[in-house]
Amino acid sequence: MTSIEATTTADSDLDEIFRPIFDRIAEGAVEREVDRRLAHEEIGWLRAARFGALRVPVEFGGYGATVRQLFRLLIDLAAAESNLPQALRVHYSFVEDQLLAEPGPAREHWLRAVSEGTLVGNAITEPGVGAVDRYRTRLTRDGASWLLNGTKYYSTGSLYADHILAAADLDGERVGVLVAADADGVRQHDDWDGFGQRITASGTTEFSDVTVTSEQILGPGYGVPGPTYATGYLQLVQLAVLAGIAARAEIDARIWVGARTRGYTHSAADLPREDPLVQQVIGRLSAAAFTARAAVLAVADLLDEVLANGAKDESALVAVELAAAQAQLGVIDTVLPATSLLFEVGGASIVAEKLRLDRHWRNARTISVHNPAIQKARAIGDHLLNGAELPFGWSAGERSASAARS
Repeated sequence: MTSIEATTTADSDLDEIFRPIFDRIAEGAVEREVDRRLAHEEIGWLRAARFGALRVPVEFGGYGATVRQLFRLLIDLAAAESNLPQALRVHYSFVEDQLLAEPGPAREHWLRAVSEGTLVGNAITEPGVGAVDRYRTRLTRDGASWLLNGTKYYSTGSLYADHILAAADLDGERVGVLVAADADGVRQHDDWDGFGQRITASGTTEFSDVTVTSEQILGPGYGVPGPTYATGYLQLVQLAVLAGIAARAEIDARIWVGARTRGYTHSAADLPREDPLVQQVIGRLSAAAFTARAAVLAVADLLDEVLANGAKDESALVAVELAAAQAQLGVIDTVLPATSLLFEVGGASIVAEKLRLDRHWRNARTISVHNPAIQKARAIGDHLLNGAELPFGWSAGERSASAARS
């Protein structure tokens, strides 16, 4: 790993740049939810402000932000629009991979491209067998180049991206392949049908005889055995989303209560905002948002140190993965109840469709199942009790199909 430029942009300067954009994004959150309008315009605002280049060193045109600064801003963006940090999740992992790469023209090219607004999406997860055995998406030799063929589900963020990082099989090896989103043979579908996180652009991507050069094959792909920073890092983006959802739920509940004048004959006060029971709910929502944010930033601090040292120390990688897994359980158990609790501050009018306050629970519930908490809890317990390895780079798929071929 090369040494990363030490110059960083101050928190206050980052806030001055991005807070107004976040506020503008937040203004349209309910409308986007109602219309299910993909956030192309909003992504454009972030692109213009070089939000994707937060971690890129200043010498290459970025902000030189620390991991903590990145996740602090991802939480704030999630509070404005929870779909957007999730859509950018693999983009930031791609940037980290470039920061960890050896010096050379390719590394500099991509860091400068990101600073100029390039965004990277993903196409990793597959239907059916998935990657439990081998990726069905494959690279096959075609003269001096290769052809990429396959179908991917849950291609989060790729409809917003310039390039797609695809996971593929190359002669039995897992490799990452970077293809242009508008390349011949690439077809993307906005067919994500989850009840939450509706505009993450998490649809299907099809690759049909997409020409790939050797420069586009980036080496070992997702799911290669062994400890990696990436599993915990990608998990932490989802936890940042949950922390942002908790923050917005508290803000929305507080605004709603502050403007409300109707109460009940048996309420403890004339105005809801003066009712100690309602005050208690707001206090608990505030505590949930604080706790989730603190957990995310604590893990970000660990990642900062691991990445600054090249992400090669296996014991440090295991410690980060364990911390991210523990944080996952804690944040989910904190945020999900909070997004339901907020409704206790009012009567039937708080469930009005025009408010769409239910989106907070739906979004939190949806992102919480991406990495099932019950599986993570078991893995933590087995690790602590028996020294079992934590599941880095795990995949979803039909295990019985894999076993049948073994």
